[in-house]
Amino acid sequence: MAGVIVALAIVAVLLVALVRAVRIVPQARAMVVERLGRYHRTLTPGLAIVVPFIDRIRDKIDLREQVVSFPPQPVITEDNLVVGIDTVIYFQVTDPRAATYEIANVIRAIEQLTVTTLRNVIGGLNLEATLTSRDQINGQLRGVLDEATGRWGIRVNRVELKAIDPPRSIQDSMEKQMRAERDRRAAILTAEGVKQSEILRAEGEKQAAILRAEGEREAQILTAQGEAKAIDTVFRAIHEGDPDQKLLAYQYLQTLPQIAQGQASKLWIVPSELTGALGGLGGLFGGLTSDRPAGTRPDGPSEQRP
Repeated sequence: MAGVIVALAIVAVLLVALVRAVRIVPQARAMVVERLGRYHRTLTPGLAIVVPFIDRIRDKIDLREQVVSFPPQPVITEDNLVVGIDTVIYFQVTDPRAATYEIANVIRAIEQLTVTTLRNVIGGLNLEATLTSRDQINGQLRGVLDEATGRWGIRVNRVELKAIDPPRSIQDSMEKQMRAERDRRAAILTAEGVKQSEILRAEGEKQAAILRAEGEREAQILTAQGEAKAIDTVFRAIHEGDPDQKLLAYQYLQTLPQIAQGQASKLWIVPSELTGALGGLGGLFGGLTSDRPAGTRPDGPSEQRP
């Protein structure tokens, strides 16, 4: 009976030793192994065998990139204004041994180093430069943190300023300034629009006047050409008809009443050709009367002289 108990005890011890001897390390993890209280080795992902009861797993280190966000820190700028700055740190453990033995609290150490470096950087900038120089501040913080954390087995990949909060009074002043700037830009754009509209309207009126004048000129040219063609046609018709003096005199007398039709005609100007026209007309009537018997009138028989 005693032999069975001893055998069972030995089997149990072997099972416990086997369990403690086999270690499975997940991907992107590392285990620091101590042997008799001293650093022995670092286990990489996969299956590993350790000496039970002699080797001990000190820490399990996460090798993935980690993100830490720190609460707002009050920082004084060069122009003596207190601003609250939130920072975000992206870091990764590159040496599990150094991260285990070189620093006691990695997160606390990075936070304090970030606050100190941030105060040194912001202390040399005014508020406006602080608000507009985030990339420069991020670069300086990353350089200082990466240099300091290198001996801790940590690589700082990125440092970002999540928020920069100036005092409330400064925020109100900045909002008023930005509102005034927006109003000024809106007024300038409105004035530019009105100016451009007036210019375009003036250009349109100019083009319309030019086109109108060109149209009137073309109309006058066409009218003059038509009148000239009509005169030429009449002139040719007169010459081809070969009118005599009597016909011209008769046409001249028919035109005179049309000249006198105007309401403002108070003075008649008798052209010098009128005598010639009357002479021709007289000859016309003389020719007509010469065909009648002597002593008669055109409207009836003539009176006999005693």
